[in-house]
Formats: sequence, C-alpha cells, structure tokens
Amino acid sequence: MITRREVLAGAPLLAAAATGRPKIAAICTIYFKFSHTQHIVDRFLTGYGWNGTHHRPPMDVVSIYVDQVGQNDLSRGRIREFPSMKAYPSVAEALTLGTEKLAVDGVLLIGEHGKYARNEKGQTQYPRYQLYQQIVKVFESSGRAVPVFNDKHLSWNWDWAREMYDTSRRLKFPLMAGSSLPVTWRTPSVELPAKAVVREAVCAGYGGVDSYDFHALETLQCMVERRRGGESGVKWLQAYRGESFWKAMDDGVWSRELMESALCRSHTLKPSRAGFNNDFPTGESMRRLARNPVAYVYEHADGLKSTMLLFSGMIEDFNFACRIDGRKEPFSTQMYLPMPPGRTTLANFFSPLTNNIERLFLEKKSPYPLERTLLTTGLTAAGVDSLFQGQKRLETPHLEKIVYPAPTDSTFWRS
Repeated sequence: MITRREVLAGAPLLAAAATGRPKIAAICTIYFKFSHTQHIVDRFLTGYGWNGTHHRPPMDVVSIYVDQVGQNDLSRGRIREFPSMKAYPSVAEALTLGTEKLAVDGVLLIGEHGKYARNEKGQTQYPRYQLYQQIVKVFESSGRAVPVFNDKHLSWNWDWAREMYDTSRRLKFPLMAGSSLPVTWRTPSVELPAKAVVREAVCAGYGGVDSYDFHALETLQCMVERRRGGESGVKWLQAYRGESFWKAMDDGVWSRELMESALCRSHTLKPSRAGFNNDFPTGESMRRLARNPVAYVYEHADGLKSTMLLFSGMIEDFNFACRIDGRKEPFSTQMYLPMPPGRTTLANFFSPLTNNIERLFLEKKSPYPLERTLLTTGLTAAGVDSLFQGQKRLETPHLEKIVYPAPTDSTFWRS
C-alpha cells in the first residue's frame, strides 16, 4: 500500500504500479500557457470534454522532462498539483523513472515552441530528432520499446525525419506523428469517397513557412490519400511567393475554381470591402488583403496535382477542395479549428488529437499511417528548399518512394 508521504515525495512508479494503469512519460521542449505541451499534457492530467462527457484518459503521466524552463513555466505547478507526476533532469531518467531500465508504457514527445535557433532557410531547429534519439537509446539499452507520439512533423531536417521513421520500423515500436488537422471537426462533416478518382486538389490556408504550411499539407494529404490506388508518392514540387504567386495564379498554375471553392468554405474570409460581408475578394482585392502569399505546387506519381496556398491576412483557417471524376461540382470542406474567444481556455481541437494518442498507447498501433506524416514532413522541407533556392522546381525522388494505402477508418471528429 502506498502511503501519502510516498506519493507526495514523488513515487510515480509505485503509484502507477498500484493502479495498474499505463504509465506515460512526457518529453517536452517547454511548458507554458497555451503551448502544445499544455494543450496535450493537461488533457492527460485533468481530462477533457469528449462526446458529451468529461473524459479522463485511462493512463497516468508519471514523469516529465522539460528542455527549457522559463519564468512562465507551468510544469512545476502541475507537479505540485499532481504529485504522481515527477520532473526529471534528463530524458533517460524520465523514461526509466530513475532506475536503469525503461519503466513507462508510452512516450509523449512534444517538441514545439521554445527559444531555438533558426537557420538560413528560416527553419526553427526544434530538437525533436535529438530528443527522439535519447528516447531510442533507452529503448535499445532496455531491450524493449513502447509507443511514441511525436507532435507535428518529424523534423525540420529531412534526413533526420527519415531516420526517425526507419528507427521505429527497425525497433518495431508504434510511432504516431502529426497535428490536429486530420482529426478535428470538418464543416461539412464529410470524407472523401474511398477509391475516388481525383484529378486536382487545393488547400487554402494561412500562416508561415516551416510551421503552418505543414498544417495545410496535412489537410491535403489526409484527404487525397483516400483516392483510387492510395498514396503513390510525390515526383516534384515548386514553391511560389509574393509576385511570383500572383503570376502563377493568373497563369492558371492551379485551378482558380478549386481555389475559390476552398475559400468559400472559410469562416474567416475577409471581404474585398470593409462592411460588405458578401463581397468575395478577387483580383486586386486579394492582392491587397493577402500578405506575402505562398504556394507549394506538386505532382504525385499517379498524376494528381496538389496545391497548398497560404493566404495570411485574408483567411485564418484551413479549407480543402478537389475535382473528382463523375462529380459536377468540386468536393470541398473545412478542417474546423475553433479558437476560444480571447484565448482564455484550451483549444478544443486538441481533444480529438489527444483521444487518438490514447488509442496509440492502449492499442499499441497508430490510428493512422505514419507515412502520411513522413510525406508531409518531406513536402514541408521541399517547399522551404524551393523558396530558399529562388522558387526553383525541385525533383523529389525521396518522396516518390513514400507509397501507402489509406487507413480503413476515418479518424476525424464527428461529435
């Protein structure tokens, strides 16, 4: 029996062993209000609303490692509030709970936010790969491995991302990665028909390069991977920015009809004139509203053309449209990410992501293909490289090798 003194002294291993619940380690870059760490770890600690009830995950976060502890750190307060969770000074100790062998049943790797260097391409060098390597080292020394969730894309460095994927396959542990976009609500609540013949697809989103471009690429990929034949890989990519973007749009590099169909799904589309809510922006008004727009245009090995568009200043959401054979009108939807008014509470769209992470830990397999995140990681890096090289078209033979079938079950939130 565990005494109160033992719990308050920080005995997470004994506490979790007594309950028989899975033990989870959280490996994080930083833990402050509204960071990804708070959005995810807090839900494991306190629960979250799910399907009309307050759901508490049937597992316990028993250890945490925080790479950067700042003045606005929340982890110390959470440890006082939840004494079954203990902070450790290293990744290895968080996974072994201070012993010599792996002592947890799952790992949350949340390498988003924090003060990290940016390279000459503008990529923030989050240490996801380095933290992952430390996790793997414990797995190898312990002779066993457990499921790992990696928040967002695998790494800013393609070679490291590919190594992370290959390592999970070599050691045979489930690795799940990605963001909320593929699993959040959709408006309308639709799924691309399985085995549909898709000719062209567009995502209209917003945000910066090497950050929100990944979200927009996920929006595209979780839809088009369901087409006939599944995902076939990507042959080439070319990025456009600023004036080159507008020229490409005018030249028909991507479908104007699909772009407008996606924009019409937006809940935040700014009208061309203030006060005229139905005044759809076109032509010169788009140029005035959208600040330094970006496009990634790429071709899949089966001939599908996909285009990711970032319209910062004109919209603040992620919207999808595609052309399907046999359907007169474009097929379109929005990945719905409602932000709390005034950012006073946690964003609800992290709840379906957390629920899928629970499935990973309980079922010991990823609810959706890791190859999706590997491909979107590679597309993000290729888009950054194309921009860095003067918006040059880049051949992507390494992405053409990423071939996989779509998941049987849809994982987006229908509640």
